[in-house]
Amino acid sequence: MFSYISKRSLNPTFIGKLFKTPPHRRLTKNVGIPCTANPIHANSKYTFETIERSFSTLDIESAPSTAKLTMSEEEIRGLMSVFPDIVQDLVETTRRYEAHDLAEWYKKALEYNLPLTNKKNGLITVLAYKSYVKGEELTPEKLKLARILAWCVELSHCVLFLTDDMTDKSTTRRGRTCWYKLDGVGVNVVNDALLFENGIFELLRKHFRHLDCYTDLFEVYFECMFMNISGQATDGIISRRPVSTFDMDVCFSIIRNKSSSNFFYLPAALGLLLAGVKDQKIFDECKAITFELGEYAQILNDYLDSFGNPDFTGKIGTDIQANKCSWLAVKCLELATPEQRAIMEECYGQEDPQKIARVRALYEEMGMPRVFAEFEEEKYKTIKRKIDQTSVPELYDVFMEILNHVSKRGVK
Repeated sequence: MFSYISKRSLNPTFIGKLFKTPPHRRLTKNVGIPCTANPIHANSKYTFETIERSFSTLDIESAPSTAKLTMSEEEIRGLMSVFPDIVQDLVETTRRYEAHDLAEWYKKALEYNLPLTNKKNGLITVLAYKSYVKGEELTPEKLKLARILAWCVELSHCVLFLTDDMTDKSTTRRGRTCWYKLDGVGVNVVNDALLFENGIFELLRKHFRHLDCYTDLFEVYFECMFMNISGQATDGIISRRPVSTFDMDVCFSIIRNKSSSNFFYLPAALGLLLAGVKDQKIFDECKAITFELGEYAQILNDYLDSFGNPDFTGKIGTDIQANKCSWLAVKCLELATPEQRAIMEECYGQEDPQKIARVRALYEEMGMPRVFAEFEEEKYKTIKRKIDQTSVPELYDVFMEILNHVSKRGVK
C-alpha cells in the first residue's frame, strides 16, 4: 500500500515493470527501443520523452499506508482460506442434479480460472462490511459470510473475463493461457461462463437465504450485471463501426456501464447490505465515488492496453486491432490533424501488424503518454478531493484503498 505526496521523484524500477522500456532508458529522450515481448510490437520502435509532473501512475513511489482497513496479504489469505469451500459447494451442486460427468470439468474450470481474478475486487466487499461491523460483532462466522460474498464478486468477474477474452481474441489472462484457448474448451467457454454465473445464485441461496438482505443482494447484483452487459454489448456494437464515428460521450457511456458498476460499486454495495446498512444516501454516495473510480480504472486500462508491459499487466493488448472505442483512441481523434486522423481511419481496427504498429507510432508522435499523464493527474486529484469530502466517513478507508490500488495498477 502507499500514500501520495505532492512532489515525488521518478521510480525507474516500477516504471520498468509497468512499461515496455527498460528502467534505465524509460526517461531517455529520443531513444528508440525495439520491443520483442509482444509479437505485435516486434517491428515497431518507441520514442519516449522525459515526462515531468507532480505525480502519475508513471512515477509512483511506494510509501506506508495510513489506512486502517487495507487489502493486505493477511486479508488475501483470509479470502483464499474460503476458496476450497467455494469449489466444493459448486461441485456438489452438479452432483445434486446428478450431473456426475460435469463435476470434474466444473472443478477444473473453477480451479484454473478463479485464481486468475484479482482478489482486490472481492476484498472491497470484506472491507466495506468491516467498516460497519467491528469488535465483538465481527465473529468468524460473519466474516466467512463476507468472504463468500467476496467470492461471488470474483465469480462475476470471471464470467466477464471468460467471454471477453474469446470476443477480443486474447491469448493470455494474467500471464496464463486464456481458458477458451485450451484443448477441449473453445466455444464451450460460453457454457462454462453460464455455469460460473449460476454458481453465484447457488452460493447466495445456500449461505444467505436466511438473512434479511437476501433479496437486496440479488437486486443489486442483477442491476450491476445488467449495466455491465449493456456496456459490453454497446462496446461490441460500436467496435463494428468506423473509428471516425467514435466520440467521448459514447466512450464514457461504455465505461460507466461496463466497468464502473461491476468492479467497484457492486462489491462495496454487497458489503454494505450484508452489514445491514439501510440508508439510501450511503448507497448513493458510494455509487458516485465508486463510479468515478471505475472511470479512472478503465481509462488507465485503455492506456496500458497500448503502452503497458505484458509481463506486468498479464495480457497482450488488442484494442487497436479490435477497433475498440477506447479513451486513448478517442482522445487521439480529438487532438489529431486531418493527416493524423487519416492514419487512424486507415489503420485502426485492422489486423495487419504494420498498421497496428503505425497506430502505436502515431500515439507516440502525438505525445499521448503526456496527454494521459495530465489527465490522470487531474482525475486523481478530483477523486481524492471527493473522498476527502465524503459524507460517509465510515467508507473513507475503503475508497482510499481502491484509489491507491487503481493508481498502482493493482485492481483491474
